[in-house]
Amino acid sequence: MITVGCAGFAVPLTRYVKEFMFVEVQETNTSTPGRGTLGRWKRQGPEGFEFALLGPREVGQEGFREGKVVETALAMLSDVAEELASKTVVFLAPPDFAPSKANRGVVKDFLTSVRKRFDRVVWEAPPTWDPDDALEVALEAGAVAARDPLAAGTYKSKFGYYRLPGPAGHKSRYEDPALEKLAEVVKAAKHENSVWVFTNVDMFADAKRLKKLLKL
Repeated sequence: MITVGCAGFAVPLTRYVKEFMFVEVQETNTSTPGRGTLGRWKRQGPEGFEFALLGPREVGQEGFREGKVVETALAMLSDVAEELASKTVVFLAPPDFAPSKANRGVVKDFLTSVRKRFDRVVWEAPPTWDPDDALEVALEAGAVAARDPLAAGTYKSKFGYYRLPGPAGHKSRYEDPALEKLAEVVKAAKHENSVWVFTNVDMFADAKRLKKLLKL
């Protein structure tokens, strides 16, 4: 099963759900969505629509270490996940999170712990990490590691999660050759279920074009 979506609602929700059945909610990274907002999302999302949640940035800022700040943030995320019936949460590491042995151990422990709260846990390491090292840490904890498949390739697991930041950064769009290459990568990926999330400025248009190439 191949799922394509965007990092946030790039267009009004009523229009978005006509094209996609998945979104990576960005609001949970910086705030707590209000009950009214959550209710509206639930009402406007068709049956089977999936909300993945971006983890609170405080978790990464605290270095993925246990404490009151992280526990409060995770409690909020759990509440939103329950309200939206979310199965997947995504935690992003800050750019200065070094690929040290100590940090590898901390992340492994953190991911192992949060796996008890959520069905699927995804972790994205900063660019300073070797993608395969990040993946190893995640898989050992029962999670997966997000990566840019055009830069770092795919990996083998039942569930795969990929974030697409743009070929030259967030403000870039995928030209046809890059998107055609991406479609081939998606088709060849070794997963029972995989999610492909566009995070660049033209995410809505690029995601639609990928869906067309994949005939989804």
